Amino acid sequence: MYKNILVPVAVDHGPHLGEVLGVARAVRAEGGTITVLTVAEAIPPYVSQYLPEGQDAKARDMIREELEGEFQDSPDVEVRVVTGHAGMTIVDFAKTHGVDCIVMHSHRPGLQDYFLGSTAARVVRHAPCSVHVVR
Repeated sequence: MYKNILVPVAVDHGPHLGEVLGVARAVRAEGGTITVLTVAEAIPPYVSQYLPEGQDAKARDMIREELEGEFQDSPDVEVRVVTGHAGMTIVDFAKTHGVDCIVMHSHRPGLQDYFLGSTAARVVRHAPCSVHVVR
């Protein structure tokens, strides 16, 4: 059983989130925590110069509010939204926050990613902890 579980979800997380959370709850130790993490891609500087000041923060706040609304009836879930490249940021978050298990969904692969989606593959290869991939 795991004490600190990370559940990375895409902004458009789709229908699999309930299944992934079910797995996270099943492997969580009593008193353990589940953190739902969304990584918002950084807006490139050549684009951000044309956007209103603070647009990055505003977008992250909107994502956080939407996710918190989805989990308002789940006191066992903490929502976090960070900026970065999905695969690398998930691994870095796990390292810096003492995560001992990552539970994530992987899309059905095409030939370009063969067995796992590119984000799931990066996390599996580089995570400092156990990773459970739900298909």
